[in-house]
Amino acid sequence: MTALPGETPGTDDAPAEDAPAAPAPGGGADGPSPDGPTAGPDAAEAQEAAAGGAAGADAVDVVAEPASASSEEPPEAVEESAKTEKPSEAANSSVASADGSAAEETSETSANGSESAEASADGSESTEASADASETAEGSADAAPAAELSEAQAELAAQRELRERIEKRKAEKAAPISAGGGLSGTAADLLAAVRAVESGEKAGTAFFARTAPAPAPAPASPRPATAQPPRPAVPEVPAQQAASPEALEAVRAVLAQGGAPEALARPAVDALGEQAAELLRTDPWHLLAVSGVRPEQADGFARALLGSECGPDDGRRTAALVGRLLEQAALRGHTALDAAAVRTALAGHAVRDPDAAVLNAVEEGVALLFGEGGDAEPDAEDGEPDEDGVREADPTADADAAPVRMFLGLDRYALAEESLADGLARLVNTCEKTADWTEAAAGAPSPSAAELIRTAASAGLVVHSGGEAARAEPAALIAAARGLGLRAVGAAHSEDGRRRLAAATGDPATAVTLAGLLSGAQGPGRDEDGALALDLLVVLDAPQLDVEGAAVLVEALADGARLVLSGDPGVLGSAGAGRVFADVLAARACPQVVSRTPDPGPIGELVSGIGIGELNQVDAPGKEVVIVPVRDAGEAVHRTVQLVADSVPRAFSIPAEETQVITVGHGGAAGTRALNEALKQRLNPGPGRFGGFDPGDRVVHVPAPGRAVPGVVRSADGEGLHLDCGGVPVVVPQERVESSVRHGWALSAHQAAGMRWPAAVVVLPGDAAQGLSRPWVYTAFGRGERHLSVVHGVDRALPHAVAEVPAQERTTRLRPLLEALLTPDAASSSG
Repeated sequence: MTALPGETPGTDDAPAEDAPAAPAPGGGADGPSPDGPTAGPDAAEAQEAAAGGAAGADAVDVVAEPASASSEEPPEAVEESAKTEKPSEAANSSVASADGSAAEETSETSANGSESAEASADGSESTEASADASETAEGSADAAPAAELSEAQAELAAQRELRERIEKRKAEKAAPISAGGGLSGTAADLLAAVRAVESGEKAGTAFFARTAPAPAPAPASPRPATAQPPRPAVPEVPAQQAASPEALEAVRAVLAQGGAPEALARPAVDALGEQAAELLRTDPWHLLAVSGVRPEQADGFARALLGSECGPDDGRRTAALVGRLLEQAALRGHTALDAAAVRTALAGHAVRDPDAAVLNAVEEGVALLFGEGGDAEPDAEDGEPDEDGVREADPTADADAAPVRMFLGLDRYALAEESLADGLARLVNTCEKTADWTEAAAGAPSPSAAELIRTAASAGLVVHSGGEAARAEPAALIAAARGLGLRAVGAAHSEDGRRRLAAATGDPATAVTLAGLLSGAQGPGRDEDGALALDLLVVLDAPQLDVEGAAVLVEALADGARLVLSGDPGVLGSAGAGRVFADVLAARACPQVVSRTPDPGPIGELVSGIGIGELNQVDAPGKEVVIVPVRDAGEAVHRTVQLVADSVPRAFSIPAEETQVITVGHGGAAGTRALNEALKQRLNPGPGRFGGFDPGDRVVHVPAPGRAVPGVVRSADGEGLHLDCGGVPVVVPQERVESSVRHGWALSAHQAAGMRWPAAVVVLPGDAAQGLSRPWVYTAFGRGERHLSVVHGVDRALPHAVAEVPAQERTTRLRPLLEALLTPDAASSSG
């Protein structure tokens, strides 16, 4: 009868890059000389310094009052759990940002409550989402073999094709203008709008009115599910050419001249191309494109090359800093930043005129400038619009009207959000809204499933929300649609999600992974127009969709197709930039169906309470939930190994390979690295002769940023490391093993999102307390199907996080774009 009392703790999930900082000369623009200290090869390791001592938790009875001193566990799991010794409180350690600038940390809003950039990297996973998305960015699609390689390659190819298509569409609007750096189309129009607002000719609100959507084309009639064209070959992405010896030698010479380590030559050529030497010579701050190089290091390099020519307000420096700020913000989930926050961060980097720096970055094409709901790229001579004082020209207008806020963003995310908004509006407007699926709904297994079927019949876009048990409702919708002769499949974020969906529908052909669907390796393939040959697509685990992936997916759907986004709004958001699911919900852009099916059992009851901010005691007669109090990180590691190797297998007959450990960060005394090392020593000891791995090791493979695929090492040879990833053989080339494969007995909550295991052990060391949030706890505690053990060392931080620390907002533009594009009655049938 073990459950969480109101005092139990938890942790939040935030990104932390998993690599040491790249060596480069130290010194800021006005700081030390170029021959200052250098950093290590990757930027993230510096962010994962171990925090101080762990804050212990009093042993608590999971069913009695907090003062009680016993905590039930599986037999012999924690013999000393009844002790009531109160350890000293841990000192909260702070970790500096990768660029050493406190101003940048404060200027970039955290992606969510669990992704706080100011939290300790090893204790709160303060940069975990970016770690999961960026620590293996170098080991992306080309790291995977055979099927895994083609999936990742196809994703990248599809994204490139999408961006080219969007850019071409925008270029068609081009028209010569007299000023503004050659702007065209919407950017030119909005530039004129900003100038009109500045000059007082017009009111700021005049340029942000919503535009009526284009009339909906005739709906496409459903096509038989059996009439599927032959599947085309998976598009190939040309392999990245090896850097030429001449280019490497030229870059080494420039690096040596600037006092930078020659080890940066190859990463510099990979990032900047064959012309890297010339680029670095003319603009030394291009060195910031190399992973792990900090601004002060690039400053020292620039000073060595340029001498007195460079200074803190050099346009090349400020443009590079703006780009870096936006890239770092994207790692935290933002697709844009408030221009005021960017100016504040620039001031923290010794930029004396942040306003001019922002304008210069916009003119140079490094960033795009947006006013709430539009974009603008002002000319430098006109000055930046004052976000705190946009003037109303109309004398009859209210003098106290709200100012127009300005945002900066990278073009890749701006294009993705605009394309996604356009695509979703297209689906809403082209769907046949007169379909009658009443008979199919009558046979649904639950009232919520019937409601979802009826809603999908008359809408091109539907949002469905619910917990784990609610996954049966999309499965019923897919079965009903196929029964009507429609081509319908469900796409999950992970292979585990695909298997669970296939089990729910009873037909493996109805379930695919998103990567497999887009690559053509799974699903019905493409029609003669290149669109996915589908009439209905249900996306499960929709909160894991980032904006670029969602744009690619929606672009691939034909006019008249129906799209259902299904997921649990309480879980952690995507590892990539954007918050697609939350933005579509907030915009009320389509009908919404909220499941009334509760998650069963003590774990379901516990997690449901967390979702509404309550950490309740639950009856767990079968020890479905167990609390294991610990005093420090060392004891947390010891207890975790004991639970996985002995207690859980003995008490529940769940083998160690079916128990997943989840912790807050990659670094620290109880992070994924430390736990994986201890678990390997106990469960599969070996010398690690294959790049640190042995046959039988549990691993997580990241073939592309944001995709974590659990697997097991089978062997290694000249080809690379051979893995079994959910029954799919994968070969990771030798040169990609270090950057794309990690041990996987212990994962971060972001890596575990979208997957479930028979048992989960959630580790909450004391130094993780400040990174806890409701989404992290909700996600981590919901990963166990039959059993959940909580290794508890954060005292009262867990109930505080659940009750008081919701997910922090990500700054995105999708919601206002949807509100402007979709018809007023788009969500009229919202449930």
